[in-house]
Amino acid sequence: MQLWIDAVLIAVLAMVFDRYLGDPSNKYHPLRWMGNLLMAIDNRVKKRQSYRAVLMGFLSYLFVFIVFGGVAILITGGVRHFLGGVGSFDVAGIGCSVGEIVWILVTAYLTKITFALFAFRKFCAPIEVDLENGDLEAAADKTQMMVNRKMKGMDLPHITSSCCETISENLVDSVLSPLMYFGLLGLPGAVAFSCANLMDAMWGRLNEKYKDIGHFPARWDDVLGFIPSRLAPFFVGFAGLFMRFENRKSAVKAAIAEHKKTPSPNSGWPMTATAAAMGISFEKEGVYVMGEGPLPTIKDIRRCYHLIELASIIFMIVVTLPLVALLGIHVQIIFEDFIYGLIGVI
Repeated sequence: MQLWIDAVLIAVLAMVFDRYLGDPSNKYHPLRWMGNLLMAIDNRVKKRQSYRAVLMGFLSYLFVFIVFGGVAILITGGVRHFLGGVGSFDVAGIGCSVGEIVWILVTAYLTKITFALFAFRKFCAPIEVDLENGDLEAAADKTQMMVNRKMKGMDLPHITSSCCETISENLVDSVLSPLMYFGLLGLPGAVAFSCANLMDAMWGRLNEKYKDIGHFPARWDDVLGFIPSRLAPFFVGFAGLFMRFENRKSAVKAAIAEHKKTPSPNSGWPMTATAAAMGISFEKEGVYVMGEGPLPTIKDIRRCYHLIELASIIFMIVVTLPLVALLGIHVQIIFEDFIYGLIGVI
């Protein structure tokens, strides 16, 4: 098949895998392994307040990307180089091979690991059930696993707000950014963003322990998320149009007006757009209130993750598919050929 067809199939299958297979168990998830590697590095850094610590943060990012990006490309490149021509056949006049199909499937699954869209409903559905049953304590405990705030004793409107805030905030980090960099650079691009995002989550804290070693990962994550976060309100608005939300047209305007309410330079864009499109408000007590409507109801949790899912699918169709077909898949092939060229020289 032509390479652009392979690229489109990889992107579509990655989304299908996310919907129906989900993530591997935590024990076998590459992000868990990446986290373990980062903890091992973290434990060996002694001088925390120095330029050497800032450099260590930069070198750690490169190391983690080389390890995990290299393994991913070794796998996909190995399949393409050793199985690419195996089992050739024609379908409607289009040449194909079993090896090519295996390469498409393997690349799609590895790409899926770099993003998570339909996990939102998986995490939030049990919370909805607890809230409907009036069990606020159980709902708060489950929500605590998703957010960085104290949930114990929180009332129903703030639990639902916490869920919707997390869903909308993660539109950029968990979906749009990895999909955009996959479109630009293929699988290496998606892995590069995932490394930065995980390192920011683990090291990007403004305290004495991490302010230097986490400086580069935090700033790099902000840079990589800059464009996807500012595109997010448009796609939230488009999704709201298809879902016939009355306030869909206010998504972009609200994002421009209110995005600075969050401490993060990027997370406010999808959050304010989502709140506006849904006609509700989000509140993190003592930090921000965004939107003009009431706090979310239990039903709004489902409306929220359906909105984010649709926005992500539209983004993939409009942005990811053209980019990966024209650019990203070719960059990935260059990476694969380069690594196997090095192996051949060695």
